[in-house]
Amino acid sequence: MPNIALELGKLSSSIGAKSVYGEQQDLDGVKIIPVALTWHGFGGGSDEEGAAGGGGGGAAIPVGAYVRTGDSIRFEPNIISLLAVAVPFVCVAGRALARIIRALKK
Repeated sequence: MPNIALELGKLSSSIGAKSVYGEQQDLDGVKIIPVALTWHGFGGGSDEEGAAGGGGGGAAIPVGAYVRTGDSIRFEPNIISLLAVAVPFVCVAGRALARIIRALKK
């Protein structure tokens, strides 16, 4: 039986911006380099009788791209993805701040 940890390591190295956007693109002297937020996880196990199983999953959010023209480079965000990430973050941060203020008032 192959070493499952090595196989998962090889698999996880291919997850990233390339899986969301693809390779860097060169268009008329302009280089576009993709940027993505990715995460993944794997798990597995076996019982005393030798039955084994495992699984994994992941997600990726395209955050934007670096655009390089000549000597200048700038970041072009993907506004939809940033809003999708920012809204839950602001909601959680607001609730946490409200609880902290409430606790300090006591």
